[in-house]
Amino acid sequence: MSDYIPVALTFLLAGVIVGVMVSLNRLVGPRPHRNDIKDETFECGNPSSGTAWARFGIKFYLVAILFIVFDIEVVFMYPWAVMFRELGLFGFLEMVVFMTVLGVGLLFAWRKGALEWN
Repeated sequence: MSDYIPVALTFLLAGVIVGVMVSLNRLVGPRPHRNDIKDETFECGNPSSGTAWARFGIKFYLVAILFIVFDIEVVFMYPWAVMFRELGLFGFLEMVVFMTVLGVGLLFAWRKGALEWN
């Protein structure tokens, strides 16, 4: 149990520092004067173009999810590439299986039209 004391002290110290900084900001920080112009939604200097509850097309989310999937693929490939020689044939075959599964997923998304913006 004594091994965890430094970790607990680190978390405690971090919490105290955050609490002090937030409290000091509330006490001595500037207080903005509220008015209608400052409370208006800011969109890159342009007037608001609609409600904040506007719907986005599902294509946006499909592309975002596909990006995350293939981004994670690359993250898993870096350690494999570093340890390639030590892993031998088994490591190579495991990566072939991994890439095949992701390739099938890409082919499925492509055939379903998830990558088309029309």
